[in-house]
Amino acid sequence: MSRPIELYYWPTPNGWKISVALEEMGLPYTMIPVNIGAGEQFKPDFLAISPNNRMPAIVDPDGPDGQPISVFESGAILQYLGRKTGKFYGANERERVDIDQWLMWQMGGLGPMAGQTHHFRQYAAAIVSDQRQIAYGAIRYTNETHRLYGVLNKQLNGKDFICGQLSIADFACWGWVVPWKNQGIILEEFPHLQAWFERMAAREAVERGFKLGAELRRQGLQAPGKAQEEARKVLFGQRAR
Repeated sequence: MSRPIELYYWPTPNGWKISVALEEMGLPYTMIPVNIGAGEQFKPDFLAISPNNRMPAIVDPDGPDGQPISVFESGAILQYLGRKTGKFYGANERERVDIDQWLMWQMGGLGPMAGQTHHFRQYAAAIVSDQRQIAYGAIRYTNETHRLYGVLNKQLNGKDFICGQLSIADFACWGWVVPWKNQGIILEEFPHLQAWFERMAAREAVERGFKLGAELRRQGLQAPGKAQEEARKVLFGQRAR
């Protein structure tokens, strides 16, 4: 029997990618919280696994040739898990290329743009005094996120899943659509995407992956004002360490 994969995690869109994948693939795992608001991503032990001081990351004790392996970057983790299990990563090279291009689309487009949208719409007012900068950033990134939703909506026309069959591309994208309201998106404008989003949310494995560590997120949201201010300094005032 496989030994549990160690999942270094915090409940965010990037974290959900891997918790959902692990649940869908039926892989045993243990969750190790990495409180990004408290700066735990800068601890030396974690940096040895994830040198970019970002979660998620995994350690698989049963890696290639039976030797342990650590993997950082959520897209690389999804590809690794897909190869390891032979699940949700296509049955041939043509299918894998299709999955990879939508995975890269999420990694280079939907995730970063939606992340910047969250920043300018939700957090910037507490950090930046120039309201013109905030307004420009919010408009710029909201518009680009809206465009990307349109791209995905078009791709999902006539499809249950992004590449036809459920794949790691779906796991990668779904979590970034979860906070659509905070992105200034009206989901009803994208009916194919909305149907896919709801179809994914109805899956039991997706629900389990999404709920992983939910209490950690609630604790962070309920923290006193000063604690939240310190968390913002950690998240948005970072320097190389």
